[in-house]
Amino acid sequence: MLCLRQVYLFTLRRCQARTLCSDLLLSQINSCTHEDEVFSLVGRNKAGLSEKHLGIAFNTLWQLQKERPLLLRTTDYVKNHSQFLTLCALAENKVKHMEDEVIVDILYSILRLNVEDHDSLAQVLVTEAWKRLERQVLDCSLSKFTLCLYKQRRHFSPIIGQVAHIVDMKLDSIQDVRILSVLMVSISDVISQSFRDRLLHKAEQLLEEENEGHFNYAKRLLQFLQNVKLKYHPLLEKCNRVFLKSASHLDIHSISNIFGLYEQLGFDNAEFRLVANQLLSETIDDYYNPETFAKLFFTLGPMAESKVRERLLVTAAHMAEEFSSHQVLVILKTMQKMKCRNSHLLEKMASVLHKHLDSYHVLQLVKLTQYLTGLRCRNLELFAKLKILLLGYLKSSVIPADTAAIIRVLAMLPSFQVEEMVINKAAAVLPQCSLHHLNCIATALVKWNHHDQLHWQNSSELCAKLLQKLNDCGFERLQKTNSLNRLLEELTHVNGEWFEEVLNEETVAMCQRLIDQITWANILPLSFFLQKTNRRCAALFDRIASVTVENIDKIHPSEIYFILFLFSSLNYDNEEFFKSCIQHLISNLSSFEVYHLVLLGHVLAVAGYFPPVLITTIFNVSFLSKLDAQLKVLPDTVKQRVCSRLMKLNRAVCLECPEFHIPWFHEQYCQRVFHNRMSRINPLRQHVHRMLTEILGGSQYSRISALTPYYYEIDFECVLDENKKPLSYMAQNIPLDDGEGIHLRRDIKDEGRKALPPGAQRIALEFLDSRAFSKDYSRHLKGELAVKKRHLEMLGYRVVQIPHFEWNSMVLSTKGEQLEYLRQQLYGIQ
Repeated sequence: MLCLRQVYLFTLRRCQARTLCSDLLLSQINSCTHEDEVFSLVGRNKAGLSEKHLGIAFNTLWQLQKERPLLLRTTDYVKNHSQFLTLCALAENKVKHMEDEVIVDILYSILRLNVEDHDSLAQVLVTEAWKRLERQVLDCSLSKFTLCLYKQRRHFSPIIGQVAHIVDMKLDSIQDVRILSVLMVSISDVISQSFRDRLLHKAEQLLEEENEGHFNYAKRLLQFLQNVKLKYHPLLEKCNRVFLKSASHLDIHSISNIFGLYEQLGFDNAEFRLVANQLLSETIDDYYNPETFAKLFFTLGPMAESKVRERLLVTAAHMAEEFSSHQVLVILKTMQKMKCRNSHLLEKMASVLHKHLDSYHVLQLVKLTQYLTGLRCRNLELFAKLKILLLGYLKSSVIPADTAAIIRVLAMLPSFQVEEMVINKAAAVLPQCSLHHLNCIATALVKWNHHDQLHWQNSSELCAKLLQKLNDCGFERLQKTNSLNRLLEELTHVNGEWFEEVLNEETVAMCQRLIDQITWANILPLSFFLQKTNRRCAALFDRIASVTVENIDKIHPSEIYFILFLFSSLNYDNEEFFKSCIQHLISNLSSFEVYHLVLLGHVLAVAGYFPPVLITTIFNVSFLSKLDAQLKVLPDTVKQRVCSRLMKLNRAVCLECPEFHIPWFHEQYCQRVFHNRMSRINPLRQHVHRMLTEILGGSQYSRISALTPYYYEIDFECVLDENKKPLSYMAQNIPLDDGEGIHLRRDIKDEGRKALPPGAQRIALEFLDSRAFSKDYSRHLKGELAVKKRHLEMLGYRVVQIPHFEWNSMVLSTKGEQLEYLRQQLYGIQ
């Protein structure tokens, strides 16, 4: 008995000693401040390292690297160290005995230390974790393991599908948005639409706007939306509010990342722009290395004021030689977005590109060509090298999308002589091309044919055959379409002469045949397409209206704006639809940005609707002050559009709703716009002016390019008294000659305008070209021109609108017939 007791006490003391020793080693590893200290401990204690020791050692090595700035990290030194290799070998031998968390922690650490995916330890760890996943014992570390798989680019691996199934089964039990956001990004490539929607609603519930700790989770959720290519407004706006609440977390890396994701998602927020602009403008001198400066240029350039913008351009030129191939692309892309024509910077970028060209893959070369031609680069040597590289990729390309993209940008190159190989390559891929890719090839062919760039024998005949084959492929693809969603997806980027002339009408007819497939989810892309076609189709418009009204609570207010824009611009009135939309939007005005409300107000005004709540909200000093602040950071094109729409809305309210007592405050704006703008009187106007002179009895009886009160410009103006006799204007100093046309400067103050005698009437004569009408058979007058007619009549004009299809018809083929037609229109003779 005594012997047994002594054995027991000896064993207990030995176990306690080993535990103390083990705890001491763990403590020593945890307290290391340099990688060499970790390696020294590993070298001295190889035999005594447990699975837990190994996990702590790998984690410590990663944490030591993580604490350093990116440029000062020494991952190559760490992963190539002999003791690191010893650690890997020990871990590989002990994998089966490790706890779940240890396996995942080691995998995570070695991947962060840039150990290759095919490394034997990485493979063993993934295999063991997968086995445990199949036995449903790997649970607590699932999100971290999934993140490792995503980092290894196993996006479509069966194991990711298995993870997605587990998440689907246990989604209701997930209450941590950090875990959820990691899982969402990792499984985004293998989920169904219904599962995607469940994930979005769960994320919306868990993301807390007031919690600054959710900043990184919000960025991950943006990444998920980008992965699934979905612009889901409720979650986007919630993420944006998290970013605004977490301004202290914003640095150049996170700001550029957020802007990049917003750009890909087609989302923008002026308030976030203001915050980012202020933060970056205050710290502009802190970005002195190429990586951070390229991000600064991308983010700040398009919204910077002139002085800051100039500093950015100068610094970019100075730093040009240091930019990597990717950074050069970022700078050029941003210059195009800024519409920057800085020749010095463009030349510097072009000279730097020579050393980077060979490192770009085919789609980067396509983008590069687009940027350079868009910026009007004149470096012919660079374009010659680009041509050689693009043709090389074209010869070996087997992907229709790549082939179409290369052919499209080859057509952008200056003085490009088309080789027969290009035409043959295009012909070979046509049957596999989508409508978008067919359009790319057709655009290039039409341009080459138009500019006579096909010079080999029988080139015209070959080109004609190819265009006919293009047309046949386009019609065939349309006829085989049985899914409206798939058709709209292909039509997203389709435009240009070929599509308009060949497939436009047939595509609208196909949409009409698939009318039963119109749902609230595809109304927006359908509206974009119909807006692009410029065609009024009553059946489609009525279906869009009914589906919108029935599902109005499911459609985001900003999307309803674009649907209203379609109806308003093409002058298609549906009173029930407009009233339902207005009622819904008025209760959701907070969903709109300040400048979006101006655009909404203008769209409704064109359709003849002036909701009092919206009008009084916009024409308010506080609102207009916020608008002024936001305009400073908006892109120039958006800024100009908003200013123009605000002026037009102001004019419409003054003329149509005097009961609101809104003053006209755009006098100086209109004077600035018209002061420097020069009109060119084309031959048609000169011809008509001579005819009016002949009909009225002298040039003093009509005015050309006249400005009305509220700054409408009309082609011709004349005044007839109560006896239909013309009244003379003061001398207008408008010389007319037989040349191609003359420049006319308008009289801004309109000194020649006087009160009319009793019974006299002003006549506004307008010539309407094809842009004034819808392109369907109805040739319906579009919204803006209908509003102009309405407003001119309110200003006391009798408006005579002469459509191009009447003026150019065979009925008016002689001068005498045209004179008689004008006379009848002027004097109101039926």
